[in-house]
Amino acid sequence: MGYAKVRSVALHGVAGEVIVVEADVTPGLPSLVVSGLPDAALSEARDRVRAAVHNSGAYWPQQRITVNLLPAHVRKHGSGFDAAMALAVLAAGADLPIARLADTVVLGELGLDGTVRPVRGVLPAVLAASRAGVGSAVVPLANVAEARLVPDIEVLATDSLGRIIGYLYGAESLLDPVAETPPPDTAVLDLADVLGQERGRRVIELAAAGRHHVAMFGPPGAGKTNPGFYPL
Repeated sequence: MGYAKVRSVALHGVAGEVIVVEADVTPGLPSLVVSGLPDAALSEARDRVRAAVHNSGAYWPQQRITVNLLPAHVRKHGSGFDAAMALAVLAAGADLPIARLADTVVLGELGLDGTVRPVRGVLPAVLAASRAGVGSAVVPLANVAEARLVPDIEVLATDSLGRIIGYLYGAESLLDPVAETPPPDTAVLDLADVLGQERGRRVIELAAAGRHHVAMFGPPGAGKTNPGFYPL
């Protein structure tokens, strides 16, 4: 019986907002209620999270569990809250030590076997966490390269819920894959090298973050084909 909270991030388009995933475990008939304007995917998280915890070898509290997503007036969608929900429930009902997550956001969808699956929107989510002053982020292994595009925040990766639990107990380490460095003779294209076209660059960045299509219109010579991309 207890209370715990873990932070995650909600996305609204390409804008992110840090969300507090809080769990309260009290005596009563075993159940899990999720509140805080969740969508259908979040409501279905109850079964995913429970199965993932069991298959990770952890104890699922056989009590009444309430999970709330703060702020409650903000709509939340997607499965990226799964890992944070599982950790909050285990901390509240099974005394999982989560002090190491005090300055961390946790992102990731859980498979029934406890694997942490990649989610969309990790780049804007980690960017929102960095701007909110959060020091680190735990993301799915498949999303780590995307997350590390954000400066000034430590990014660690995990492939399973069990690995995070082991990390919190001090028995395991989170994954810290080394970013691949391109060969020195290979030219790396970067939007930072585009001369001018501030509005155009901003549009491309937003489209890339949200995985949207882009159509460019304008008279000949406006810079649609060659937008001044010259390596410095």
